[in-house]
Amino acid sequence: MMIQLALDRMNMEEALKLARTVESSIDWIEVGTSLIKEFGIGSIKEMSESFPDKKIVADMKTIDNAAYEMDLCFQNGADIATVMGVASDVTIQTCLEKAREYNGKIMIDLLNVSDSRLEQLQKYNEAIFCEHVSKDSQENGGHALINMRNHAGSMRAAAGGITLSSLPAMIANRLDVMIIGSAITKAKHPADAANRFKEAMNMEKDVKQA
Repeated sequence: MMIQLALDRMNMEEALKLARTVESSIDWIEVGTSLIKEFGIGSIKEMSESFPDKKIVADMKTIDNAAYEMDLCFQNGADIATVMGVASDVTIQTCLEKAREYNGKIMIDLLNVSDSRLEQLQKYNEAIFCEHVSKDSQENGGHALINMRNHAGSMRAAAGGITLSSLPAMIANRLDVMIIGSAITKAKHPADAANRFKEAMNMEKDVKQA
C-alpha cells in the first residue's frame, strides 16, 4: 500500500516545503485541484521538477476537453491524471489513450458515481479507481469511505478524510493507494504524522503476512 500526499488549499511555496518535509514517508505527490486552479499548470511542472523520484498525480478532475487537458498534465510532468467517473465514455477513453501516449496512467474519481455507472466503468481496467468522499460532504458530517465497492481497476485508491483511526478499515479493503491530505498537511508536525501512517501501514502488513 502506498501513501499519496494530497496538497490542497495552500500556496506553492508551502506545498513544496511540506512535500520535502514528509518526502521519506510518502510515495506519490498529488498536485491538488485547488493548486492547479490557483497557480496553473505550472504547479504540476514545478512539483515534478522538484521531486523527480516521486510519482506526480495531477488532480485535474477532467470532465470534458480530455485531449487538451491530458496533454497539459502529461507534458508538464504528471505521471497520473484524474478524470471524473461521471464524465462521458468518450472523455474517459480519450484520457486513457492520452495516458498511453505518455506512458502514464489515469485515475478515475468515483465521486458521485452510482453503482450502475460503476458497472459501466469496469471496462477501463487499466485505470486506477478511486473512491472519494468530497470535502463538502466531510465538512457537513459525512463519514469517509463507508462504501468501498468492488471494481476492475488496475489499482484501488481511496480519498476523503482518512485518519490513523480509519487506517485499519482501509487496509482491510486491500487498497493499493491511500490518499491523505489534512491528516498530514494540517498536523502540528507533518513529518511525524506521515511517519505514523507509514509505520502503521507497515505494522498491519507484517501482521497480515505473519
